[in-house]
Amino acid sequence: MVGITGYSAYIPKLRLQRSAIADAHTWYDPSYAAKGRGERAICSWDEDAVTMGVEAARGLVREKRPQTLMFASTTGPFADRQQAGIIATALSLEGDMRTLDMTSSQRAALGALSQAVASVNEGSRDILLVASDKRRARARSPGELAWGDGAVSVSVGCENPLLEVLGSGMNSVDFLDHYRASGKDFDYDWEERWIRDEGFSKIVPEAISRALADAGIAPEEVAHFVLPSTISRAAHLVARAANLRPESIVDNLAACLGETGVAHPLFMALNALETRVKPGDFLLVCSFGSGCEAVLMRATEAAAKYTPPISVQDALALKQPETNYFKYLCFNRLLEVEEGKRGEAAEFQTSLSASYRNRDMLLGLVGGRCTQCGTVQFPSARVCVNPQCRATDTQEPYSFRDEPAKVSSWSADYLAFTPNPPSHYGMIDFVSGGRLMTDFSDLEVGDIDVGMAVEMRFRIKSMDHPRGLPRYFWKAVPARAR
Repeated sequence: MVGITGYSAYIPKLRLQRSAIADAHTWYDPSYAAKGRGERAICSWDEDAVTMGVEAARGLVREKRPQTLMFASTTGPFADRQQAGIIATALSLEGDMRTLDMTSSQRAALGALSQAVASVNEGSRDILLVASDKRRARARSPGELAWGDGAVSVSVGCENPLLEVLGSGMNSVDFLDHYRASGKDFDYDWEERWIRDEGFSKIVPEAISRALADAGIAPEEVAHFVLPSTISRAAHLVARAANLRPESIVDNLAACLGETGVAHPLFMALNALETRVKPGDFLLVCSFGSGCEAVLMRATEAAAKYTPPISVQDALALKQPETNYFKYLCFNRLLEVEEGKRGEAAEFQTSLSASYRNRDMLLGLVGGRCTQCGTVQFPSARVCVNPQCRATDTQEPYSFRDEPAKVSSWSADYLAFTPNPPSHYGMIDFVSGGRLMTDFSDLEVGDIDVGMAVEMRFRIKSMDHPRGLPRYFWKAVPARAR
């Protein structure tokens, strides 16, 4: 049996209340007052599709080292730099593994899943698929209300799958419901009724029919139907056209998350696995974009026993309501604000040669461990920091990425530049004994104190905006309750 053998999710902590969006626009369109229900996940200024992908993948990497890493996104920060390679380095996976980026369509993740299953059937092992999107939308556009940011990872293999893939069906059609031209910041969308009646209602049922035929399953046997769409009742129209039972339609998480782009079919499917799917149930997962991809899966007994590193429900529960619409605009650079001279100083040119030489330290948070006395330190150095040892050239690589730590000292600085003042930084002590001066994230004034437990997260340390380069490093955030 080949299928999804594990998964983990990551959702940014901030949840922008849609009422804050609606309140900002009712002066222009009074009907917006009725659109302010629920919330959507938004990235902080130091998060993007890559940082979310790292966080979604790191739990599965701890369980097993993958042979192939696929990264699916339509909003990766680079047009010509492999994002899967960044994730691999951040998770200390560089070397003899294949890394691939899948993009240019909302069905990129589901297409990557089908490709991963085919590769396993041909002899490949342990494929890790990471799907992540952070889509920017114009103020007062439908996407501003409907979209959300998030990432999910799944491992694909043949050892005790949670969801066994039984069949798939494609319908590749160059149907333009929306597009984003190269060099443009925002999607251009067409009229919803046309997309619903000519796109969803005609293109998706054909892909579903092919997937069901490939698996030898009748439509009425499908217990759970996944189809992301921000268009009202699109899933119901497709279910009717494909002869699927209306009660099979799965919650699209619009009220608490928003649509997370390429990651959303997997978010919906895995949330259903946690909340409503029983062993033996058939799950039909579809993704619409430049046609449609449909995958038919069956839940196994292993799904009932599996505990993911971070479940979808846990990721949804770890949240902080945000009511400052202005902050959302600034974080996404939808509003140009004066950043002052200190902001200009933060845009210095990055040395690409130094970044490469120190990539394990910068991207992987790899320090050193003395092989003589066992002392760990960050960064690694030729001489051991233990005054009782001081051995030379005895360091071996030691990753602090998953080490718990506690705050030793901290400062909230309103003078140092940060897109989200004040700048929180200070010293942390790892449980292993290493120390690190670092930035803090995911907290407000008063949320931090000496002795507080923290954990490390992969984030953007600063941005070189003139050259379009995010400088990645690790920051300390309040530890999740275990």
